[in-house]
Amino acid sequence: MSKKNRLQETFFEELRKVPIVLVACEKSGISRNSVYRWKREDKKFAIKMGEALAEGEALVNDMSESQLLTLIKEKNWSAISFWLRHRNPKFKEKIEITSKI
Repeated sequence: MSKKNRLQETFFEELRKVPIVLVACEKSGISRNSVYRWKREDKKFAIKMGEALAEGEALVNDMSESQLLTLIKEKNWSAISFWLRHRNPKFKEKIEITSKI
């Protein structure tokens, strides 16, 4: 495996942990310019980068939902309200439009 390939794999690993390109670049020792050039010029790299970002975002979403559920169990009203507004159709914010014809 070439040095470039090793660097790219390290970058993908970091991106799966924290789905922020700048952070993954810093942790893997690659410049953002190189990453975006590779993304532009190498379709396989672009696909792998997208997959790594998606995996990282899924991880953060799972952690966030876990923390939200913890807050709900602790009777945190903001967390309860957020959950209901986004997960229960009865509590979604609604806009009512009336007009005269």
